[in-house]
Amino acid sequence: MGGHCACADSRGRVYKGGYQQQHYCDPTAAPACAANSSLTYCLEDAEYPAYEIKAAISQDHLFAKKYADIGTQSADDLVDGLSAEQESAFDYGYYTGSSKGDSPYDVTHWAGPAGYICPSDVAYAQPRRAQNVAGEWRVIVNDVHYYTQTARLETCLHPDAACRALAPCYKSKCTQKYIYHRMLSYDPCDPYKGLFIDIYRLPAACSCHVPAL
Repeated sequence: MGGHCACADSRGRVYKGGYQQQHYCDPTAAPACAANSSLTYCLEDAEYPAYEIKAAISQDHLFAKKYADIGTQSADDLVDGLSAEQESAFDYGYYTGSSKGDSPYDVTHWAGPAGYICPSDVAYAQPRRAQNVAGEWRVIVNDVHYYTQTARLETCLHPDAACRALAPCYKSKCTQKYIYHRMLSYDPCDPYKGLFIDIYRLPAACSCHVPAL
């Protein structure tokens, strides 16, 4: 007797005999690209639905009005007084962030090469998926038909550690800041919605905070 193989993809959609069956798709479930990660976005996605995104673009007569991006972003344009070459050369490999540990201020707190007072990782990135402000995961239109959506992501390397080179008496700490980004998106749980603008909370800066003394 013959039979059909039933299987499910990473979003819980069930396929049987090559046809998608009716099955609940949880938009709040983290996709495979976010497995074992605390991040709310994916810069790489092995399951990115490029074919579906291309089809949605071709069927959307308002796509040109929805889409906008500056793909060549860098510190040259977004950081006053600093070049892209300078920012990309910052190296915090020496820094321990030890102010959160038993030995509050080691030599790495006081010395080191050029860089931000709060060590951070800066990426001019094109997220493939992200969790929106409602806690639901969406696919971001990126690198499809040469269309991209770029965001400057700056993440604290040592959140809550003391700000570099500041004396302990200031009781400073590095604080993660976020910004809301509007990005053209696709809902893998409801593809009939087509492409739409959604809102995402992404890391934007690592700032030094000094409390009232």
